[in-house]
Amino acid sequence: MKARRFLDTSVLVRADDLDAGRRRIRAREVLRDAFEARSGVLSTQVLQEFFVVSTRRLGVEPEAARRKIELLSLLDVVRPQVTDVLAAVDLHRLHGISFQDALVLRSAQIAGCRVLLTEGLPHGRRFDGVRVENPFRDS
Repeated sequence: MKARRFLDTSVLVRADDLDAGRRRIRAREVLRDAFEARSGVLSTQVLQEFFVVSTRRLGVEPEAARRKIELLSLLDVVRPQVTDVLAAVDLHRLHGISFQDALVLRSAQIAGCRVLLTEGLPHGRRFDGVRVENPFRDS
């Protein structure tokens, strides 16, 4: 089994973005691998952000976005608790990253992921045992 990797919202959105070109292809590869290897992890926050971005920015109908969330929920879904929100506040303060990114990072930590796939943080940076990888870096 492959190591668990946390998927940020950008991966999910790019997979559905018809204007994303090579990034769309790459996002679909990442998702396919996440399902096949049973290595993908995401959080309720990521699912919420996906719904908002896909319906507002991509024009996806709410019913279609809901079906996609049902499919994505077959991956391992982290449900942050209040203590995790507080830890994210601390990560935000300590590292100077956005609160949303800090909560994603905290979710990756509590899920035991060593890799966070995102465009939102610097590629290669490490945060308390989690390494950031931009899956679109070469796209």
